[in-house]
Amino acid sequence: MAQTTPNHQITVSGWAARDKSGVITPYTFKRRVNGPDDVSIKILYCGICHTDIHHVKDEWGITMYPVVPGHEITGVITEVGSNVKGFKIGDRVGVGCLAASCLDCEFCKSSQENYCDKVQFTYNGIFWDGSITYGGYSEMLVADHRYVAHVPENLPMDATAPLLCAGVTVYTPMIDSKLHESTGKRIGIVGLGGLGHVAIKFGKAFGHHVTVISTSPSKEKEARERLGADDFIISKDPKQMQSKTRTLDFILDTVAAPHSLGPLLELLKVNGELSLVGAPDKPLELPSFPLIFGKRVVRGSIIGGMKETQEMLNFCGKHNITCDIETVTPDKINEALTRLANNDVKYRFVINIGDKKPNL
Repeated sequence: MAQTTPNHQITVSGWAARDKSGVITPYTFKRRVNGPDDVSIKILYCGICHTDIHHVKDEWGITMYPVVPGHEITGVITEVGSNVKGFKIGDRVGVGCLAASCLDCEFCKSSQENYCDKVQFTYNGIFWDGSITYGGYSEMLVADHRYVAHVPENLPMDATAPLLCAGVTVYTPMIDSKLHESTGKRIGIVGLGGLGHVAIKFGKAFGHHVTVISTSPSKEKEARERLGADDFIISKDPKQMQSKTRTLDFILDTVAAPHSLGPLLELLKVNGELSLVGAPDKPLELPSFPLIFGKRVVRGSIIGGMKETQEMLNFCGKHNITCDIETVTPDKINEALTRLANNDVKYRFVINIGDKKPNL
């Protein structure tokens, strides 16, 4: 393991955290020379994910400093390797969480690279050459083309960036539960934030009745009028929760704070499914009776494979789905991270890195 290897000869400007304070400062480092399977990308935008906070502060105990965060990247290809098919210079592309996988296991062969036990991530991972991966808080990226996706021409690059993580994170469990195969289901979205607001858009685009489940009554107007939700349940109100017992076919739980799944499971019909995509730092409470007496299923999901990522972006292009964002310049990254930790954003921050014009 090394920060760089001999093939790292390209000097790049970026922004990194150097210790557990999590403070981001300018950082100059080396990226590898574009290889035969690689594309080089001029980064235009990079979304700020809640995962970035965990990594810069080493809250999960796995950070390799200095860490250059960022796995919601959009940009333009500037160089293409000799083995690369399907990409050319000038293409609008995106890079999400994945940087490498074994390419040979059952999961890689079935386009579920995200479940490969040798998967390495866009930052704070170990690439095939033994170097530490650095993410999208930087001016350029060299990526293996197998982990790069095309961005539809009609989508703005800034509001598309968070789709590379937040978008595919909520899209994949909906596909797994076959919500794309029929319309008219009743689905619930727990939490109205960076993940939840995109999930509402997907749910409506799939043709379903969407209910937002939130602890915050103040979010009801936003959910209904701005995002198009059909119903709103205040999860702290026992009467409201009781009145909606056995009304939902599917629930997507995006909440990253500890909470009990019991009351949510009671909202599901018999044979209903609850999919977890939030990652609380403490174990969730999962009572057995709502599972047993409702024949209900709880499952987890993390991002998606590359095939699903491209399908998600194509779906967003078809339905004109993007994230609701606030753009910031690199000198405001620390302020944005603080505000994100305090849930003070609607709904994702995106760093304007290489684009002087909005909405390229």
